[in-house]
Amino acid sequence: MMKRSRARNEFSSPCIPRLLAVALVCFAVFSSGCRQRPAPPKAYAAFVVNNQSSTLAEVNLARFRVLATVAVAARPERVLVRPQREELWVVSASGEISVVEFPGLRVVSKLHIGEGARDLAFSPHGRRAFILEPAKGQIVFIDAENYRETTRLNLGTPLTDLALTPDGNTLVASSSAANRLFFVNADPQKVLGSVEVGKAPGPMVILPNSSKVFVSDTEEAAISAADLTTQQLLSNIEIGIRPGALALKPDGGELFIFEYGGTSMVIVDTNQDNVEQNYPTGHKPVAGLFQQNPLVLYIASAGDGSVMALDVQNRTLLAAVHLGIEPRAMALTPDERFLVVADTAASTLAVLQTNPATLLTTFPVGADPVDVVVPGWLLQGQ
Repeated sequence: MMKRSRARNEFSSPCIPRLLAVALVCFAVFSSGCRQRPAPPKAYAAFVVNNQSSTLAEVNLARFRVLATVAVAARPERVLVRPQREELWVVSASGEISVVEFPGLRVVSKLHIGEGARDLAFSPHGRRAFILEPAKGQIVFIDAENYRETTRLNLGTPLTDLALTPDGNTLVASSSAANRLFFVNADPQKVLGSVEVGKAPGPMVILPNSSKVFVSDTEEAAISAADLTTQQLLSNIEIGIRPGALALKPDGGELFIFEYGGTSMVIVDTNQDNVEQNYPTGHKPVAGLFQQNPLVLYIASAGDGSVMALDVQNRTLLAAVHLGIEPRAMALTPDERFLVVADTAASTLAVLQTNPATLLTTFPVGADPVDVVVPGWLLQGQ
């Protein structure tokens, strides 16, 4: 009995609880540190087009390094993923589309469009593609399955930008020269109508329900809204800044308009077509990208080498990250855990952790990177 009593007394010694408490605190601190440390990225591939080196670079986002590069047509400006296919279509200002397969990073086809070709768009199923030849005022229709041009529709005036409705039925082309929007049926290929808007219409966004298009009137402090069913002008909205790039909230309820060459953006209610707020940004905001969960807007500012993260719901600045010289294009990994940013002046790709936005690394990818995409494809054996 005495031995059992002493054993209980020794175990309940006042030193033991203190040691246990210290151990528990240490474990909690260690566990907290582990939770704060981001898990390694999945082996997603980022694809970057480099304008001056005329290459497409494949980047391993698990190891932060370039795996391979492939030569494409001169002066590439955009890279898009073809829906339902593991293909990348690179649009070059020299007038060609380079079709690159994954895996393997091999050019499987080249389509000659014409000098200055821009604004490639795919039908939702990926079997058709559409692109502008701006100087000739033409929309080029492409059979994406067979990599061949099928027809050209001449609109009779130089064109500036092209957009396709989410339902894939209607193409909208802006003409800065004519101050008009043209509406074209994607199939059959015929002009539905046109409408006069503000001065020098350029970039456009279309609501998710394909009902309305908004366009930047780039030579006045306004944007225009037009109805896609009736091809009628709905409103000319004075916003107080010269509009540049546009970013549409995923649900279509708000439009974020970046000031061309300035330091602010204007937020517009797309249902009422009225200005809600003017909000400061970095210098020369050029691109916006939405993270959906939580809802965050990332804004790249080419004038000060930064990316800012904005809590859209509460209109609060979450972070402002300096990452280089002239960021131009952004993409999120499919799991939204990482943001990649192409810096054209630094010739680098920056990788940021999201939630909160924190710079992880930058590394060279080629001369003058101008666009980047991150498909849902995972690299194998890298």
